[in-house]
Amino acid sequence: MSNYLYPLASLAQIQMSPSREDGIPEDLEQDLRAYGCKLIHQAGILLRQFVMPFSCWSRSHLESRKQVAIATAQILFQRFWYVTSLKQFGVADIGMGALYLSSKLEECPLRMRDIINVYDLLLQRANHSVGSKAHQEFRYHPMSYFGDTFYSMKEALVVAEMQILKRLGFNVHVVLPYNTLINYLQLLGLGRNPEVCTKAWGYLNDA
Repeated sequence: MSNYLYPLASLAQIQMSPSREDGIPEDLEQDLRAYGCKLIHQAGILLRQFVMPFSCWSRSHLESRKQVAIATAQILFQRFWYVTSLKQFGVADIGMGALYLSSKLEECPLRMRDIINVYDLLLQRANHSVGSKAHQEFRYHPMSYFGDTFYSMKEALVVAEMQILKRLGFNVHVVLPYNTLINYLQLLGLGRNPEVCTKAWGYLNDA
């Protein structure tokens, strides 16, 4: 990553990421990165009720911070794979670390335990959907807080957060594109055109 305030991946990093240097096919890398972002999004939605808000915040302000935290986590997650190979870490582990870190950066902190529980649910559900019993109704089996699974996931989360900070050089400044989009729509006189606004917002969310 470059050392500008808003770091961008270089052309060399885009064309030959660390994962591709390790022999991971481009399509597989893209699928895994997309799946990691999907997990972050799903976890963020499920975790909204667990955010520990500051008492002075209004409900609407807290809701906007939670949305920003999810988007920030996805950006940090994507940046990480421009400097690290998928052979070294799992997308679920880095996703947990990115979400935990972004919740602190955006001042809507989440508890480790809540993130771990939600990711355990999502991963169990994903494994069920591709397993031999996919035709049966999914039933979640909560883990014990004193079991090996919980402690393994907790350790993975802590390591992931540390590695994100270390490998990005503590440059975790994120500028989300939504405010820029609104400014351009207003400059072009399209701010009151619902069709254009909806399409533009959708393109950003799918980017």
